[in-house]
Amino acid sequence: MAKKTGRKKSQLPDFYYEGYLEKRSFKDKTSRKLWACLSGNTLFFFNEKRDNDYLEKLDLYGLISVTDDGSLDPNLDAARFNVQMTNGNIKFTAPSAESRELWKGFIYSVAELQVPSSLNLLPGQFHILKETVQKEKERLANPLTEQSPPTTVRTDMPACYYKVPRLEAELLLEREASKGNLLLRDGKDGRSFAITTKQDLDGSIFRHYRILTKPQGGFYIDVDKPVHFDTLHDLVNYMVEKTKGSLTPLIIEGQYDKNISFISSDNENGERTQQPLPDPAPAREAPMSVTGKMTSDEPELATEENTPAINREEEKEDETHHYISVQIPPTPEPRKILMPPSPAPRKTPPSKPATNSASSDIPEKSKILSNSEIKKQILPAALSELKLKLGQKVKIQD
Repeated sequence: MAKKTGRKKSQLPDFYYEGYLEKRSFKDKTSRKLWACLSGNTLFFFNEKRDNDYLEKLDLYGLISVTDDGSLDPNLDAARFNVQMTNGNIKFTAPSAESRELWKGFIYSVAELQVPSSLNLLPGQFHILKETVQKEKERLANPLTEQSPPTTVRTDMPACYYKVPRLEAELLLEREASKGNLLLRDGKDGRSFAITTKQDLDGSIFRHYRILTKPQGGFYIDVDKPVHFDTLHDLVNYMVEKTKGSLTPLIIEGQYDKNISFISSDNENGERTQQPLPDPAPAREAPMSVTGKMTSDEPELATEENTPAINREEEKEDETHHYISVQIPPTPEPRKILMPPSPAPRKTPPSKPATNSASSDIPEKSKILSNSEIKKQILPAALSELKLKLGQKVKIQD
């Protein structure tokens, strides 16, 4: 059972038959009631009839048989049937026996391109099945009349996809033989794809395979026994795995320049030359602001957070020690600088009021006397004092 590829219900071809079915595959533990639509040779399943995106799909290319299931169902009107595929058995429950016969007829008709004769149907219903077989044959016979792959398919291409024609694809594989021998390219009509391979057997042997798009989504290789795929990636992987690595995708990695350059014109002579892009200047580091701390050789000063209350009070009285934040250029190992504390200003006693305004006007140098001047003032006074004492002694003797 393939998962949805993103194609909308409105983009699918006309439905041959549709209705509710209860589905239970070999992977499902319980049955699910889904809206089933038969478009081409594919069954699409939706949650509800009004839904636009399908949940899953079932390709009927690997159909082996469609048979009745005789097991009882709680709903007496319901009828069961089995669809045997190459990869397992899928059980369906139709709402009625007539609906079961129609589902068996349509599934078998589009898968085998013939109407089964063992069905319990009315003549008009057999006529509808014959018309369905004819429409399916016409659809398969004219695959190129369908629309080209959607844009979403072309944007998600394998790495070995190249927009080259048939001859150039052979030359590319010959020239790049060491990088791969399989590539995907556009078909001649522009609405299909092609696989081109190159192998050596007494010389180069090239093979070209046409890849067609299925109307209900997916791709298949247009050979005698078509092989179907959901995506082009699955197709390329299939070619590599089934050939046991003999075919490898051609992947050419582009070359990239190692230096940036530009075309510059000379303002004087107009000459145009190719110039390399200047190397970017190394980024300069901004200066860092650091707070100085003591080194291991200096005593560490206590900070305000870890200072005891007593020391903190003393510090308030004499706020003489403080830290200084300085800006220093960045170094590999920035050193933290501690500035020495500045001394407190000396307290001076208040000056005494001047007793004599005249004396305050005398210059300070005039108050300082030299030794000679001091002697001149002392000697006369001493002599007069001696004379006075000698005169007193003479009076006493007389």
